[in-house]
Amino acid sequence: MTPFLGLHLARRIEAAEARNGEECAQAVQRMAGGSAIFAGVDSQLTQAVGMGLHGPVSVEELDRMEAFFRSRGAPPVVDLCPLADPSLVAQLAQRGYRLTEFNNVLVRPLAGIEAAPPSAPVRLAEVREAELWAETVCRGFIERDQLTEDELDVGRIIFRMPSARCWFAFSGDHPVAAGAMSIREGLAILFGDSTVRGFRGAGWQSALIAARVGTATAEGCDLAASAAVPGGISQRNYERNGFRVAYTKAALAGNRLGITRLAPLGDSAP
Repeated sequence: MTPFLGLHLARRIEAAEARNGEECAQAVQRMAGGSAIFAGVDSQLTQAVGMGLHGPVSVEELDRMEAFFRSRGAPPVVDLCPLADPSLVAQLAQRGYRLTEFNNVLVRPLAGIEAAPPSAPVRLAEVREAELWAETVCRGFIERDQLTEDELDVGRIIFRMPSARCWFAFSGDHPVAAGAMSIREGLAILFGDSTVRGFRGAGWQSALIAARVGTATAEGCDLAASAAVPGGISQRNYERNGFRVAYTKAALAGNRLGITRLAPLGDSAP
């Protein structure tokens, strides 16, 4: 049974996501109940997470968030939870933020549920395999074999996260899929799932999900969560493994260099 969507669940998941982002960050600033995370100008990890889940967001807090990103040459991006205080939504609309993507947050209760064994060879990556793991996960995401150093750095950053445990799935002796997990106060966050092109549709991601869920269950976690593009293959695979959509988040982006705030509804433009 999927846990009831309320502030307690959303705060728990978004706080864990923010801590994950902080472990990848070059700079962090906490504000409005969440975290502004900078991991590079063009990094997908550069965003504000968890804002507005503990009450109204002031104009000053949003100004500080925007200054944090723009001072580093990055556009402000807000990973918006649907349970955020309406004041945050209203201000983002007034400032002209645009919708860039949706992500479904999926959850699975673990307490009292027996985890299924992986359906394919899966194991934890060893410390000496950091480069191999980064290459595998990035080949799956970018869908080509030749990768730049900047592209590989995404996988390297994830592997170096203090809380991350990284897995491989194998076809024979060759890693063909990868995934990661962090555990925070009984909540397992599954992320970084990637399957190399040419090996998709054969159950590798499901095997990685099962392995991580099994580990989380064995370590006493009561809940597992992940995020996936709505209607995509990852969502389907997670649902096949007992996960259900809890809520849908929206990524909203502002201008890199600063914007002119829009007039409130009902006001005329100058």
